[in-house]
Amino acid sequence: MNRWIEKREEDRAFAPKRGLWQRIKDVALMDVAVLVKGVDAAAIEALEERLLAADFGVPATLHLTEAVETEALKGKLRTENELREFLKARLVELLDPDGASIEIARAPAPPTVVLLVGVNGVGKTTTLARLAHLLQERGESVLLAAADTFRAGAIEQVKAWAARLDAPVVAGQAGGDPAAVVFDAVDAAIGRGMTYVLADTAGRLHTQADLMAEVAKVARVAGKRLEGAPHETLLVLDATTGQNALAQARTFGAALPITGIVVCKLDGTARGGVVVAARRELGVPVKYVGLGEGLDDLAPFDAGAFAEGLLR
Repeated sequence: MNRWIEKREEDRAFAPKRGLWQRIKDVALMDVAVLVKGVDAAAIEALEERLLAADFGVPATLHLTEAVETEALKGKLRTENELREFLKARLVELLDPDGASIEIARAPAPPTVVLLVGVNGVGKTTTLARLAHLLQERGESVLLAAADTFRAGAIEQVKAWAARLDAPVVAGQAGGDPAAVVFDAVDAAIGRGMTYVLADTAGRLHTQADLMAEVAKVARVAGKRLEGAPHETLLVLDATTGQNALAQARTFGAALPITGIVVCKLDGTARGGVVVAARRELGVPVKYVGLGEGLDDLAPFDAGAFAEGLLR
Protein backbone atom coordinates (compact mmCIF):
# COMPACT_ATOMS: atom_id res chain seq x y z
CA MET A 1 0.00 0.00 0.00
CA ASN A 2 1.21 3.53 -0.70
CA ARG A 3 3.00 4.90 2.39
CA TRP A 4 0.84 8.04 2.45
CA ILE A 5 -2.47 6.18 2.22
CA GLU A 6 -1.28 3.56 4.71
CA LYS A 7 -0.46 6.23 7.26
CA ARG A 8 -3.77 7.97 6.74
CA GLU A 9 -5.55 4.69 7.44
CA GLU A 10 -3.60 4.35 10.70
CA ASP A 11 -4.59 7.88 11.72
CA ARG A 12 -8.27 7.76 10.81
CA ALA A 13 -9.32 7.08 14.40
CA PHE A 14 -7.61 10.32 15.44
CA ALA A 15 -8.73 12.47 12.52
CA PRO A 16 -11.34 15.22 12.92
CA LYS A 17 -14.85 13.82 12.58
CA ARG A 18 -15.61 16.17 9.73
CA GLY A 19 -12.76 16.18 7.24
CA LEU A 20 -12.38 18.39 4.19
CA TRP A 21 -14.52 16.23 1.91
CA GLN A 22 -17.39 16.13 4.41
CA ARG A 23 -17.24 19.90 4.73
CA ILE A 24 -17.23 20.30 0.95
CA LYS A 25 -20.27 18.05 0.73
CA ASP A 26 -22.08 20.41 3.09
CA VAL A 27 -22.07 22.98 0.30
CA ALA A 28 -24.76 20.81 -1.34
CA LEU A 29 -22.94 20.65 -4.66
CA MET A 30 -23.91 16.99 -4.85
CA ASP A 31 -27.56 17.91 -5.12
CA VAL A 32 -28.40 16.87 -8.69
CA ALA A 33 -30.94 19.65 -9.12
CA VAL A 34 -28.34 22.24 -8.16
CA LEU A 35 -25.77 20.81 -10.54
CA VAL A 36 -28.21 20.69 -13.45
CA LYS A 37 -29.23 24.32 -12.94
CA GLY A 38 -25.74 25.52 -12.26
CA VAL A 39 -23.95 26.29 -9.04
CA ASP A 40 -25.20 29.51 -7.53
CA ALA A 41 -23.05 32.21 -5.99
CA ALA A 42 -23.89 31.15 -2.44
CA ALA A 43 -22.66 27.59 -3.06
CA ILE A 44 -19.40 28.84 -4.60
CA GLU A 45 -18.88 31.23 -1.71
CA ALA A 46 -19.41 28.38 0.75
CA LEU A 47 -16.91 26.21 -1.12
CA GLU A 48 -14.39 29.05 -1.02
CA GLU A 49 -14.82 29.37 2.74
CA ARG A 50 -14.18 25.67 3.29
CA LEU A 51 -11.05 25.62 1.14
CA LEU A 52 -9.67 28.74 2.82
CA ALA A 53 -10.36 27.19 6.23
CA ALA A 54 -8.26 24.19 5.12
CA ASP A 55 -5.34 26.57 4.34
CA PHE A 56 -5.46 26.39 0.55
CA GLY A 57 -4.73 30.10 0.29
CA VAL A 58 -6.53 32.59 -1.96
CA PRO A 59 -4.93 31.80 -5.38
CA ALA A 60 -5.45 28.03 -5.15
CA THR A 61 -8.92 28.45 -3.71
CA LEU A 62 -10.03 30.75 -6.54
CA HIS A 63 -8.50 28.38 -9.10
CA LEU A 64 -10.46 25.42 -7.72
CA THR A 65 -13.79 27.18 -7.20
CA GLU A 66 -13.72 28.76 -10.65
CA ALA A 67 -12.94 25.37 -12.18
CA VAL A 68 -15.82 23.74 -10.30
CA GLU A 69 -18.25 26.48 -11.34
CA THR A 70 -17.22 26.24 -14.99
CA GLU A 71 -17.46 22.46 -15.08
CA ALA A 72 -20.78 22.38 -13.25
CA LEU A 73 -22.30 24.89 -15.68
CA LYS A 74 -21.30 22.53 -18.49
CA GLY A 75 -23.35 19.82 -16.80
CA LYS A 76 -20.31 17.63 -16.18
CA LEU A 77 -20.58 17.42 -12.38
CA ARG A 78 -23.85 15.64 -11.70
CA THR A 79 -22.82 13.22 -8.98
CA GLU A 80 -20.78 13.20 -5.79
CA ASN A 81 -18.20 10.92 -7.38
CA GLU A 82 -17.84 13.17 -10.43
CA LEU A 83 -17.17 16.19 -8.21
CA ARG A 84 -14.68 14.33 -6.06
CA GLU A 85 -12.77 12.96 -9.07
CA PHE A 86 -12.75 16.41 -10.68
CA LEU A 87 -11.35 18.03 -7.55
CA LYS A 88 -8.72 15.29 -7.19
CA ALA A 89 -7.57 15.85 -10.76
CA ARG A 90 -7.34 19.61 -10.25
CA LEU A 91 -5.39 19.12 -7.01
CA VAL A 92 -2.87 16.92 -8.77
CA GLU A 93 -2.49 19.60 -11.47
CA LEU A 94 -1.82 22.23 -8.80
CA LEU A 95 0.67 20.02 -6.96
CA ASP A 96 2.48 18.70 -10.00
CA PRO A 97 1.76 21.04 -12.92
CA ASP A 98 4.89 20.26 -14.87
CA GLY A 99 5.76 16.75 -13.80
CA ALA A 100 8.69 18.04 -11.72
CA SER A 101 10.83 15.33 -10.21
CA ILE A 102 10.50 14.81 -6.47
CA GLU A 103 13.77 12.89 -6.38
CA ILE A 104 16.43 14.51 -4.27
CA ALA A 105 19.13 16.19 -6.33
CA ARG A 106 22.33 14.35 -7.18
CA ALA A 107 25.44 16.34 -8.08
CA PRO A 108 27.36 15.43 -11.26
CA ALA A 109 30.25 14.48 -8.98
CA PRO A 110 29.94 13.82 -5.24
CA PRO A 111 29.23 15.07 -2.73
CA THR A 112 25.73 16.40 -3.15
CA VAL A 113 25.17 19.22 -0.65
CA VAL A 114 21.69 19.62 0.87
CA LEU A 115 20.67 22.50 3.15
CA LEU A 116 17.60 22.28 5.37
CA VAL A 117 16.11 25.65 6.26
CA GLY A 118 13.03 26.89 8.08
CA VAL A 119 11.80 28.63 11.21
CA ASN A 120 12.26 27.44 14.77
CA GLY A 121 10.42 24.29 15.78
CA VAL A 122 9.32 23.00 12.38
CA GLY A 123 11.35 19.79 12.66
CA LYS A 124 14.47 20.51 10.60
CA THR A 125 16.87 18.44 12.71
CA THR A 126 14.54 15.44 12.84
CA THR A 127 13.96 15.76 9.11
CA LEU A 128 17.74 15.85 8.64
CA ALA A 129 18.06 12.51 10.44
CA ARG A 130 15.15 10.93 8.59
CA LEU A 131 16.50 12.05 5.23
CA ALA A 132 19.94 10.70 6.12
CA HIS A 133 18.35 7.37 7.05
CA LEU A 134 16.39 7.25 3.80
CA LEU A 135 19.54 7.94 1.76
CA GLN A 136 21.52 5.33 3.69
CA GLU A 137 18.85 2.76 2.87
CA ARG A 138 19.48 3.57 -0.79
CA GLY A 139 23.16 2.85 -0.35
CA GLU A 140 24.38 6.43 -0.10
CA SER A 141 27.07 7.58 2.32
CA VAL A 142 25.99 10.61 4.33
CA LEU A 143 27.88 13.20 6.37
CA LEU A 144 25.92 15.47 8.72
CA ALA A 145 26.81 19.12 9.28
CA ALA A 146 25.68 20.64 12.59
CA ALA A 147 25.45 24.20 11.30
CA ASP A 148 22.87 25.35 13.83
CA THR A 149 25.34 27.09 16.13
CA PHE A 150 22.65 29.33 17.60
CA ARG A 151 20.17 27.06 19.39
CA ALA A 152 21.30 25.57 22.68
CA GLY A 153 21.68 21.82 22.33
CA ALA A 154 21.35 21.76 18.55
CA ILE A 155 24.91 20.56 17.96
CA GLU A 156 24.51 17.77 20.52
CA GLN A 157 21.23 16.76 18.94
CA VAL A 158 22.82 16.34 15.51
CA LYS A 159 25.73 14.44 17.06
CA ALA A 160 23.28 12.09 18.77
CA TRP A 161 21.51 11.41 15.49
CA ALA A 162 24.86 10.87 13.77
CA ALA A 163 25.80 8.27 16.37
CA ARG A 164 22.48 6.50 15.95
CA LEU A 165 22.86 6.51 12.16
CA ASP A 166 26.54 5.61 12.32
CA ALA A 167 27.26 8.65 10.15
CA PRO A 168 30.18 11.10 10.41
CA VAL A 169 29.41 14.61 11.62
CA VAL A 170 31.17 17.98 11.36
CA ALA A 171 30.30 20.49 14.06
CA GLY A 172 31.58 23.84 15.23
CA GLN A 173 31.33 25.62 18.53
CA ALA A 174 28.14 27.09 19.94
CA GLY A 175 27.91 30.66 18.73
CA GLY A 176 30.37 30.00 15.92
CA ASP A 177 30.09 30.76 12.21
CA PRO A 178 27.59 28.34 10.61
CA ALA A 179 28.98 29.05 7.13
CA ALA A 180 32.41 27.84 8.28
CA VAL A 181 30.84 24.61 9.56
CA VAL A 182 29.26 23.90 6.17
CA PHE A 183 32.50 24.77 4.38
CA ASP A 184 34.42 22.31 6.58
CA ALA A 185 31.72 19.66 6.17
CA VAL A 186 31.90 19.83 2.38
CA ASP A 187 35.68 19.70 2.60
CA ALA A 188 35.53 16.62 4.84
CA ALA A 189 33.00 14.89 2.58
CA ILE A 190 35.24 15.41 -0.44
CA GLY A 191 38.20 13.99 1.47
CA ARG A 192 36.25 10.94 2.65
CA GLY A 193 34.48 10.26 -0.63
CA MET A 194 30.99 10.74 0.85
CA THR A 195 28.08 11.05 -1.56
CA TYR A 196 25.87 13.43 0.47
CA VAL A 197 26.29 16.28 2.95
CA LEU A 198 23.15 17.16 4.88
CA ALA A 199 23.39 20.47 6.72
CA ASP A 200 21.15 21.52 9.58
CA THR A 201 20.76 25.31 9.87
CA ALA A 202 19.55 27.51 12.70
CA GLY A 203 15.84 28.11 12.89
CA ARG A 204 14.96 31.72 12.33
CA LEU A 205 11.78 33.72 12.19
CA HIS A 206 11.04 34.76 8.64
CA THR A 207 10.78 38.34 9.97
CA GLN A 208 14.43 38.40 11.14
CA ALA A 209 16.27 39.99 8.20
CA ASP A 210 19.73 39.63 9.72
CA LEU A 211 19.32 35.91 10.32
CA MET A 212 17.84 35.43 6.86
CA ALA A 213 20.99 37.07 5.47
CA GLU A 214 23.07 34.64 7.53
CA VAL A 215 21.48 31.55 6.02
CA ALA A 216 21.94 33.04 2.56
CA LYS A 217 25.64 33.40 3.42
CA VAL A 218 25.79 29.70 4.36
CA ALA A 219 24.55 28.83 0.87
CA ARG A 220 27.10 31.15 -0.79
CA VAL A 221 30.01 29.75 1.21
CA ALA A 222 29.05 26.18 0.33
CA GLY A 223 29.25 27.20 -3.33
CA LYS A 224 32.73 28.62 -2.81
CA ARG A 225 34.01 25.25 -1.61
CA LEU A 226 32.18 23.18 -4.23
CA GLU A 227 30.84 24.55 -7.47
CA GLY A 228 27.09 24.16 -7.73
CA ALA A 229 26.57 23.70 -4.00
CA PRO A 230 24.14 23.64 -2.38
CA HIS A 231 22.55 21.30 -4.90
CA GLU A 232 19.34 21.16 -2.91
CA THR A 233 17.84 23.67 -0.48
CA LEU A 234 14.82 22.20 1.24
CA LEU A 235 12.36 24.43 3.09
CA VAL A 236 10.81 22.59 6.04
CA LEU A 237 7.28 23.71 6.91
CA ASP A 238 4.95 22.78 9.75
CA ALA A 239 1.48 22.15 8.31
CA THR A 240 -0.22 22.93 11.61
CA THR A 241 0.83 26.59 11.42
CA GLY A 242 -1.55 27.17 8.52
CA GLN A 243 -1.19 30.43 6.64
CA ASN A 244 1.89 31.36 8.67
CA ALA A 245 3.67 28.57 6.80
CA LEU A 246 2.77 30.34 3.57
CA ALA A 247 4.29 33.59 4.87
CA GLN A 248 7.44 31.65 5.72
CA ALA A 249 7.55 30.19 2.21
CA ARG A 250 7.37 33.67 0.68
CA THR A 251 10.20 35.06 2.83
CA PHE A 252 12.55 32.12 2.50
CA GLY A 253 11.83 31.96 -1.21
CA ALA A 254 12.89 35.60 -1.55
CA ALA A 255 16.14 35.02 0.36
CA LEU A 256 17.21 31.66 -1.03
CA PRO A 257 16.83 29.59 -4.20
CA ILE A 258 14.53 27.02 -2.61
CA THR A 259 14.48 23.79 -4.64
CA GLY A 260 11.97 21.71 -2.70
CA ILE A 261 9.54 21.61 0.22
CA VAL A 262 9.26 19.21 3.14
CA VAL A 263 5.97 19.33 5.06
CA CYS A 264 5.98 18.03 8.63
CA LYS A 265 3.17 17.39 11.12
CA LEU A 266 0.70 17.00 8.31
CA ASP A 267 -2.94 16.25 9.06
CA GLY A 268 -4.24 15.09 5.69
CA THR A 269 -7.86 15.87 6.44
CA ALA A 270 -7.81 19.18 8.31
CA ARG A 271 -4.88 21.34 7.23
CA GLY A 272 -3.57 19.73 4.06
CA GLY A 273 -4.36 22.77 1.94
CA VAL A 274 -1.11 24.41 3.05
CA VAL A 275 0.74 21.88 0.87
CA VAL A 276 -1.11 23.18 -2.19
CA ALA A 277 -0.64 26.82 -1.17
CA ALA A 278 3.12 26.46 -0.58
CA ARG A 279 3.62 24.56 -3.83
CA ARG A 280 1.83 27.27 -5.76
CA GLU A 281 3.64 30.09 -3.93
CA LEU A 282 7.19 28.82 -4.47
CA GLY A 283 6.76 26.99 -7.76
CA VAL A 284 8.96 24.12 -6.54
CA PRO A 285 7.92 20.53 -5.81
CA VAL A 286 6.92 19.13 -2.46
CA LYS A 287 9.54 16.39 -2.09
CA TYR A 288 8.81 14.80 1.27
CA VAL A 289 6.15 14.66 3.96
CA GLY A 290 6.59 13.80 7.62
CA LEU A 291 4.04 11.18 8.61
CA GLY A 292 4.90 10.51 12.24
CA GLU A 293 7.60 10.59 14.88
CA GLY A 294 9.77 7.63 13.86
CA LEU A 295 12.99 7.53 11.89
CA ASP A 296 11.16 5.88 8.99
CA ASP A 297 8.35 8.43 8.96
CA LEU A 298 9.57 10.52 6.04
CA ALA A 299 7.99 9.62 2.72
CA PRO A 300 8.53 10.87 -0.83
CA PHE A 301 5.56 13.03 -1.77
CA ASP A 302 2.94 11.51 -4.07
CA ALA A 303 0.49 14.10 -5.45
CA GLY A 304 -2.11 11.51 -6.44
CA ALA A 305 -2.03 9.74 -3.10
CA PHE A 306 -2.13 13.06 -1.26
CA ALA A 307 -5.21 14.23 -3.19
CA GLU A 308 -6.85 10.89 -2.52
CA GLY A 309 -6.17 11.18 1.19
CA LEU A 310 -7.34 14.79 1.34
CA LEU A 311 -10.72 14.01 -0.24
CA ARG A 312 -11.59 10.83 1.64
